[in-house]
Amino acid sequence: MAGALSPATTLRLKPFYAVRFFTHYRRPIKVLNPNFYSSYPPKLHPTPYLSRRRSFCSVVSAAISSGEAVERPKFENIETKEGVKTEQVREFRKRLRVADIKGGPEEGLDRLGETLVVRGWVRTVRAQSSVTFIDINDGSCLSNMQCVMGSDAEGYDQVENGLISTGASVWIEGTVVSSQGSKQKIELKVQKLVVVGKSDPSFPIQKKRVSREFLRTKAHLRPRTNTFGAVSRVRNALSYATHKFFQENGFVWVSSPIITASDCEGAGEQFCVTTLIPNSNEGGDSPVSAIPTTESGSVDWSQDFFGKRAYLTVSGQLNGETYATALSDIYTFGPTFRAENSNTSRHLAEFWMIEPELAFADLDDDMACATAYLQYVVCYFSHLAVP
Repeated sequence: MAGALSPATTLRLKPFYAVRFFTHYRRPIKVLNPNFYSSYPPKLHPTPYLSRRRSFCSVVSAAISSGEAVERPKFENIETKEGVKTEQVREFRKRLRVADIKGGPEEGLDRLGETLVVRGWVRTVRAQSSVTFIDINDGSCLSNMQCVMGSDAEGYDQVENGLISTGASVWIEGTVVSSQGSKQKIELKVQKLVVVGKSDPSFPIQKKRVSREFLRTKAHLRPRTNTFGAVSRVRNALSYATHKFFQENGFVWVSSPIITASDCEGAGEQFCVTTLIPNSNEGGDSPVSAIPTTESGSVDWSQDFFGKRAYLTVSGQLNGETYATALSDIYTFGPTFRAENSNTSRHLAEFWMIEPELAFADLDDDMACATAYLQYVVCYFSHLAVP
């Protein structure tokens, strides 16, 4: 049985930033107390060792346009029993998104008068004599947040200087008010605006609808369109529901290998993985004579990376069956590849496939599992409220 899905900290940072993580160990790792997992989140007890050498540290270096509106990681000073002071990173919290503000039956009317911070990318800018309308989207939903900015708002000079254009990333603080328009019930009255990253005037994804053929040439900007954004959110919900169903029914998720030497019962044509042909980093031509051969003239696979033929997997079934004979009920959920040269919608070169394997089961059990899974996913998705 298998199912398939086709592919498709509030820091104000400029587009280029770096995050570096360093981990150091001077002692053997201690076995955790069995009661460690009895509560969540776990309580961390700093020791004097942390002050001598950091077991974990993160360094975030960024080019930030203005430091006033930046919320840097806050540290809490903690004093241990030995009197040594250490620092603990603040608690991570979910950010407020446009979907959280405009979602629900009230569509945001229950937040009237609240002062909120919204971060996102500019979709449209409409400048009028007294106010400027800025529609931003943070990717959490299809709906935009309309921000109304007057000339008295902090940061309005950035609008006058032309820094606010389609594609720019912004940080906006404002008060939720009732909208005077008919397209939305609420809007944000801007009090402060900060440009996180500027956008070039030639930004190709404008308000005008563009074809998918054009988007193929702008792959790095496709997620900003309504279509690809919606597809990503739908796939996310379906993937979550898939894992949720199998986990609730006692299945164990198995990560099947992507590169394999097996054909998995001849499920389809395979993509060959080899290092015998020079890769793109080496550049230059790749003459056929450079491929090593045996005395009989065949390709000498013994000189390849794996010492034999290797392919991109066409199915995780074979690997899943071996785990099912040890773990009973398992499922695989990952990418599979088929080298079938067809341009129809039914033949994809890459897709994600769901393959449950049940031990001590018959065909009726398989059909019952497939039916229950489809019903669960449909019911889960139908109850999602996406504005």
